Amino acid sequence: MLESIVENIVSSVRQVMNEPEAGLPLHIPVFGKNAESYVVECVRTGWVSSVGKFVDRFEEDLARYTGVKRAVAVVNGTAALHIAQLMVGVQPGDEVLIPSLTFVATANSVKYCNATPHFIDVCPKTLGVDPVKLDGYLSEIADVKEGVCINRNTGSPIRAIVGMHAFGHPFDIEGVQTVCAKFGLKFVEDAAESIGSYYKNQHTGGFGDVGIISFNGNKTITTGGGGALLTNDESLADRAKHITTTAKISHPYRYFHDTVAYNYRMPNINAALGCSQLEDIEALISCKRGIADRYLKAFESNEVCQIFKEPADCRSNYWLNALVLNPDFALKSGEIINLMHQHKVFVRPIWEPLHKLDIFAGCPQMDLSVTLDLGNRIINLPSTPSLD
Repeated sequence: MLESIVENIVSSVRQVMNEPEAGLPLHIPVFGKNAESYVVECVRTGWVSSVGKFVDRFEEDLARYTGVKRAVAVVNGTAALHIAQLMVGVQPGDEVLIPSLTFVATANSVKYCNATPHFIDVCPKTLGVDPVKLDGYLSEIADVKEGVCINRNTGSPIRAIVGMHAFGHPFDIEGVQTVCAKFGLKFVEDAAESIGSYYKNQHTGGFGDVGIISFNGNKTITTGGGGALLTNDESLADRAKHITTTAKISHPYRYFHDTVAYNYRMPNINAALGCSQLEDIEALISCKRGIADRYLKAFESNEVCQIFKEPADCRSNYWLNALVLNPDFALKSGEIINLMHQHKVFVRPIWEPLHKLDIFAGCPQMDLSVTLDLGNRIINLPSTPSLD
């Protein structure tokens, strides 16, 4: 029975991706006409490292596209998350609220600050932070003293919340902003997967005190490896740029550094690739949304699984399409994935909920029943865009 179910799923996927026989990877980059010429220019001029015209241009283009005042390009999304939390004041011993249903970088970056991940649940309608459930939880376990949220159970400050837009689908940002205001929390917007996604007609990444984006090789657009911080706070952007360039004081030739900092700046050759990718981003997203529309139609009558649809009042980039198995098949997801790989359709499961990993054992957590449920039922489908 399971084999026939998988064959039906595979057939639908192949029809959507218009590949009846070939192997179907999860997501591969698509490069436009200027990618090669920009990179070659870096090579021929020798400007391949952390300074150069493409770094400046990429930051300007990215800020303009996302609608924020400033963008600071860095080596990857994890570095961006690390710096973002430092910029909002996360200190050693603090707790940072993060969804358990996210990529491990979200939790790792908290640890880089010598702080503690505090795992929170997600909403089944968005796959992101559930602000209503979170409000009730914090009301039970936290007090606000002199503007600081304190965990009654641990005595530690809860300094910030990092909300993540899973697979490009915006979560309830206004709800999270309300919780932050009520409990005195800083808001870091993890938009690593959501470039080109909009919440109520505003681009994701620009709602929090600071936001971040990832440009890993499997993202909607890529710089090979890279990330960026987004902010409307000019002073925060200046500090972020300073601390990601080893805190070097500007001088024609001498090396003065005014604090311990990080060598996190994006190289010029990566930024060159990013500039070319931003030129093509709307065409790429149009292709990805077209793929999502075809997936939604292909699975609308399927009795075993459905495609996750963008939340109301949002425009998702549909970075990775999510197939959601019905609860009866939750314990069969591993078998389904194995069988699909045998058919050369290279799907993947959603991330292992982070609170289940040994490396985060003992971290505080709220009820995570929705996370545990969805963690057993979501499979990511091939979502590579193609350009004519």
